[in-house]
Amino acid sequence: MTDTSDRLRRPARPVGEGTDPARDRWRETVRAKALATSPDRREGFLTSSGIVIRDLYTPADTAGLDEERDLGRPGEYPFTRGVQPTMYRSRFWTMRQYAGFATAEETNRRFRYLLDHGQTGLSVAFDLPTQMGYDSDAAAAEGEVGRVGVPISSLADMAVLVDGLPLGNVSTSMTINSTAPILLALYVAAAEAQGVERARISGTTQNDILKEYIARGTYIFPPRPSMRLVTDVFEFCARELPKWNTISISGYHMQEAGATAAQELAFTLADAIAYVEAAVDRGLDVDDFAGRLSFFFAAWSELFEEVAKFRVARRMWATIMRERFGATNPRSMVCRFHVQTAGSSLTAQSIDNNVVRTTIQALAAVLGGAQSLHTNSRDEALALPTEEAARLALRTQQILAYESGVTETPDPLAGSYFVESLSNELEAAAWTYLDEIESLGGTLAAIEKGFQQREIQEAAYRVQRAIDTGDQIVVGVNRYTDDDVATPPTHRIDPEGERRQVERVRQVRAERSGDAWTAAMDELERIAHADGNLMPAILEAVRAYATVGEISDRLRVAWGEHRELITV
Repeated sequence: MTDTSDRLRRPARPVGEGTDPARDRWRETVRAKALATSPDRREGFLTSSGIVIRDLYTPADTAGLDEERDLGRPGEYPFTRGVQPTMYRSRFWTMRQYAGFATAEETNRRFRYLLDHGQTGLSVAFDLPTQMGYDSDAAAAEGEVGRVGVPISSLADMAVLVDGLPLGNVSTSMTINSTAPILLALYVAAAEAQGVERARISGTTQNDILKEYIARGTYIFPPRPSMRLVTDVFEFCARELPKWNTISISGYHMQEAGATAAQELAFTLADAIAYVEAAVDRGLDVDDFAGRLSFFFAAWSELFEEVAKFRVARRMWATIMRERFGATNPRSMVCRFHVQTAGSSLTAQSIDNNVVRTTIQALAAVLGGAQSLHTNSRDEALALPTEEAARLALRTQQILAYESGVTETPDPLAGSYFVESLSNELEAAAWTYLDEIESLGGTLAAIEKGFQQREIQEAAYRVQRAIDTGDQIVVGVNRYTDDDVATPPTHRIDPEGERRQVERVRQVRAERSGDAWTAAMDELERIAHADGNLMPAILEAVRAYATVGEISDRLRVAWGEHRELITV
């Protein structure tokens, strides 16, 4: 990673408590008198990132804030107040409910159900075999087919998944990483078979492999060839898919693994820097591809820190793109993001409490200016969501949109002494992490040294210890538990689904043209050993009904597989 300390200008925003004689007087008199009879609940108040929450915020804490430099207006640099000038006054965020299970047929029915109930975008969950590059009939896939997402092994599966869905009018988000180029190719081929032109195909591939090495683990290939695939998608989409978001750079999984808000912010932006550098090194002009980059963050229950996190993400990314990479197109500096409420906050005990948690988290996303939102269902700590639970999660978004009043003006918390001060302190904490990653040699080098992994593990340990000791309260788990807890009906997967899916994979292999398959796979292998863009070859392979597993296996032969280094 290039040293940029001498050319990345970071505005000196006010951090820490400002001088305020009136506050000092209040502390010595009114507050001191109150504390004598009613002490604070605990000795110190901290955010998840360890930022001290003061007893009172006043104008002194934001006295050095420069409105033009630090906030701007919605739709203008540095985009702190939102990426669109009108935000939700013109249109609401895209309401997505993440879905995928059992078979392509059943998932297609769930998508139709959600669209009928007001969902405005699709979000596809893929099962673990698909994520890891195995077909549904592979020995390694047995028992996992359709369990945590939809199984997609070939173009035949994808055609069933999107059958009857308005692909020219609805955007589709696909949570897929190691095999993202293959699933994108399958989606493009299926859309074109429906008569949808490439210029109208819209959506997002997560395609964020770096966070897999940091927090999630569904990687296949070593980091460097994996980065090649990511960049191939950038290059291909810049030419062929103008409405496709080429990557959703994800902090969500890091926070789910235990990252603090500051860590999620810093490590996500560090990954984004690595992706932009890889694309620039490929020879792409930053303004040709950066406008299609998107982000994916978690929303936790700590409302104000989460709102601050979303505002700071926009401000930091705008600074990085303009100062570090020399972007000139304002669209290249925009941090557009999807938010999902925190799955790890859901409890199996007293699941109705999860509705409240999810509502607070969704509110943080809306107050923070998200472009797209998924709200988790109340029963997801027990099983895949039922239709009724998924509908209630969608209704949560709709009530926020139409009934709460929080959408009527952009960035409604702007100017709050607390929120502006918290935003500045969170940004400073994130820059400190980014500087440390730079000192280790950049994102890839830091991952190889285990830096991000260790920081997240230590943060997760601190939280779990606080829950175990009762210092951190989880309602219904370690405090305020319910005496009578009934387990509600949960979603059940038809055990015959795996058998039907395996049969379809084998039928595809039996009926496809052997000559077309051989020619396409040979070309794929040739390019994998060379240095061309693999996306056209992958498209030809999926059109010849090569499977996800077969394509992945050819790449395994060419590049090998990644194995995590275990240190004691």
